[in-house]
Amino acid sequence: MSVDEPAICVYCASGPVDEQYLQLAADVGTALADAGLALVSGGGKISMMGSIARATRAAGGRTIGVIPEHLMAKEVADLDADELIVTDTMRERKRLMEELSDGFITLPGGIGTLEEFFETWTGGYLGEHDKPVVMVNLGGFYDPMLAWLNDLQTRGFVSSHALDRLIVVETAADAVTELTRR
Repeated sequence: MSVDEPAICVYCASGPVDEQYLQLAADVGTALADAGLALVSGGGKISMMGSIARATRAAGGRTIGVIPEHLMAKEVADLDADELIVTDTMRERKRLMEELSDGFITLPGGIGTLEEFFETWTGGYLGEHDKPVVMVNLGGFYDPMLAWLNDLQTRGFVSSHALDRLIVVETAADAVTELTRR
């Protein structure tokens, strides 16, 4: 289990979503491959997770899926991944995804995506890693959360340094550009 080329972990929805989000995931996968970056994902082959993996491979990129045993059937494991790592727990999954990655992209998603995003962003803020964390805010998807975070900063609960570590963009191309310049 090693990554020869730089790799980017992408957090995104593993449940059904509308076509614009599936296309965004595909655009990110293509952009990663075009930039010579491997994809590290949650190892599922459906919804946005599947869309990004298929697009990465179609553009000649390498995919590494990391999935816990108990989600193999539920998330319909991406058996076409160049490397599929099966873990015992979600905690082990997240640890491996972070270790294998040189940066992170968060796409629209639900509570699992948000949990992964917040843990990674917080880890960077606390000095556990110095990898860039990019959020793709397609069509203002994350605007309510970003407004809430800014309010938390105003109230003294979130530091400006923490907010400065988060890179917010609107497109797949911008996300990959931000990661390759760091």
